[in-house]
Amino acid sequence: MEFNEVLRGAREHIAAQQPLQVPDGWGQGRATFGGMAAALLYEAVEEELSRTVEGSIPLRSLTLSFVAPAEVGELNTSVTTLRAGRSAVQIEARATQGNQVVTAALASFGRPRESTIVVRPAAAPAFPAPQDCEALPYIEGIVPEFTRHFDYRIAAGGLPFSGNSEACLGGWIRFKSPTGPTAISHLLALIDAWPPAVLPMLKQPAPASSMAWTVEILQSAQEQSEANGEDWWQYLAEVDQAGDGYAVTQARLWDAQGNLVALSRQTVSVFG
Repeated sequence: MEFNEVLRGAREHIAAQQPLQVPDGWGQGRATFGGMAAALLYEAVEEELSRTVEGSIPLRSLTLSFVAPAEVGELNTSVTTLRAGRSAVQIEARATQGNQVVTAALASFGRPRESTIVVRPAAAPAFPAPQDCEALPYIEGIVPEFTRHFDYRIAAGGLPFSGNSEACLGGWIRFKSPTGPTAISHLLALIDAWPPAVLPMLKQPAPASSMAWTVEILQSAQEQSEANGEDWWQYLAEVDQAGDGYAVTQARLWDAQGNLVALSRQTVSVFG
């Protein structure tokens, strides 16, 4: 099932107040791809927002905890508006399977306001063109199955488990299937689709999984962007610190016009 089909199904189930369906074909080890789990829960958050607030209010930050693996099948969601003020709205959401919370989220929305402080974001990196970069191959049993839904071109760092000395990973990415205009859920998938930036530093295959993840959305850049999910997007992640089986990484995502649209920070468990 392609990404847009999953989103359409999720919106229909949310509107009917029915459990969501975690699709197959999006696995990452024994769990569902974190970007998919985040997108499904965020769809429930957006529905709550539409019931709580009149008019549009941009997402500024989304923090997620991956508490347990989300598996294929029914996914129940509960969403609560913690506060809806004149300028900001805070919404809490949880996704459960059985009696277990699998994903928890806190979404922060904020309307634009006048300010004298303006700091321009970093320019997109000067990567070689996608056709001149190495593709991330799909190797069954080594590379997660969800990666078959994306095209990757590596321009910084190296292949996972190649023993690369650079503490970074990046390049170009896009959905393989047409997605049309890019929504927040598409951005969550695009920025989380890359392997953790520590994996190229390993010399042999070992699992890794995200524990906590915060994404900041640059609303002004998103409004300027005309990119679709099937366009090429630039991505660069850097390892800030690693030790004791955990790593902290930060990443950026730029659209095809070089606009920085999202910032990401993750705590990753590394089993190797």
